Amino acid sequence: MSDTIEVFSPFDGSLIGTVPSASETDVERALATAYALFRNRREWLPKQQRLAILKRAAEIITSRREEIARQAAHEGGKPLKDSLIEVDRGIDGIHTCIEELRTKGGHVVPMDLNATSAGRVAFTQYEPIGVVVGISAFNHPFNLVVHQIAPAVAVGAPVIIKPAPSTPLSCKTLIDIFHEAGLPPQWAQMVLPKDLELATRLVTDSRVGFFSFIGSAGVGWMLKSKLAPGTRSALEHGGAAPVIVSHDANLDMALPRLARGGFWHAGQACVSVQRVLCHRSIANDVANGIANLGDKMITGDPLLMSTDVGPLISREEVNRVARWVGSAVNTGAKLVSGGKKLSDSCYANTVLLDPGTNEDVTLKEIFGPVVCVYSYDDMDSAIALSNSLPFSFQAAVFTQNIETAMHCYRQLDGTAIMVNENTLFRVDWMPFAGARSSGLGVGGIPSTMHDMQTEKMMVWRSDALN
Repeated sequence: MSDTIEVFSPFDGSLIGTVPSASETDVERALATAYALFRNRREWLPKQQRLAILKRAAEIITSRREEIARQAAHEGGKPLKDSLIEVDRGIDGIHTCIEELRTKGGHVVPMDLNATSAGRVAFTQYEPIGVVVGISAFNHPFNLVVHQIAPAVAVGAPVIIKPAPSTPLSCKTLIDIFHEAGLPPQWAQMVLPKDLELATRLVTDSRVGFFSFIGSAGVGWMLKSKLAPGTRSALEHGGAAPVIVSHDANLDMALPRLARGGFWHAGQACVSVQRVLCHRSIANDVANGIANLGDKMITGDPLLMSTDVGPLISREEVNRVARWVGSAVNTGAKLVSGGKKLSDSCYANTVLLDPGTNEDVTLKEIFGPVVCVYSYDDMDSAIALSNSLPFSFQAAVFTQNIETAMHCYRQLDGTAIMVNENTLFRVDWMPFAGARSSGLGVGGIPSTMHDMQTEKMMVWRSDALN
């Protein structure tokens, strides 16, 4: 590999590292190596070896927690104190893989129920589905690749990862750690194809058994449409998370959660709080409350422990968010707070009240530190507005009335409905899934391990059982 990709800090633009880019030859070599491993069953890694590798990898990450978090914060822009939490989540995710591997081993299929099944026993066990190819996103550069690499190692599948070109250093660090922990190098490989065409050829190759994608809907659905027959896939795209705040909500409890959910990592999360629908009697109070909390947050250098909100991933993204906010204000939205660039890389925490229904901030995923508050008069109209977009991921309702909570749970589109919690909530062992344009399949460590395996049944007939 002669070409390299330079990695720059999104905060100050400084060069922080380089990684090799992958040529057509490199991609073919990675696929051929991984596929040969999968086809040679005699060389599959035994479960006890995989368990030992996972345990050792978790120990190494724990011993280097601060170093890994600083690298992730430097290349991805998430504040250091939150990057430390991200690394802790990665460690916990590896332990979840260990727990799943130790406790999930197939099941017995009932037999001897009729004449046809008499004299037989049947059971299932799990095998790796094949070569795993993962494409990851920039916003959680360490933990997202943990969710793709660790389950593959756990189930014994060779894995090839293409990280986001803006944040590949954390991915390389994780793969190096797995190799250090005892995983033979060819079982986990990182490639960064030079262009989308080559990346598409990697993903759509017939030797790929499972494709894991975390990123934009346009790219995800395009790649899904070109997969080889038989390739299983899971796509995670994101959305425009709705939160309904009922007239009876406890605002002292709700407002910090809404502000945190909207401004955490500068809004660069697939389930960030974006659309807050409030009963008209409290809409101004909610908008001002979120704004006041956002104004108190420190935006700046992600490597400082005092920083609450870091930069956006690129200057282009800062300019895009500025355009969307400016358009909304020009068409009638009230600018409650923010609405300005703090620098070339940072955008102020922003609250808009009642932006137009045709504005980008209403119709699309903002992926920036912008919270939109909308007034409603009756609950069903709020639910209708929440459900009006093609996204279906996590949604939330704040209320002290159990009937209101249950009504929203039943009527809101979404794969997870939070009650008195923001849409950002996630633990890595729970199902995490986008439906409709928000994605396909179910994420979370246990679900991912399930997707990376096939369940193989043995039926045994014996005269001794009659």
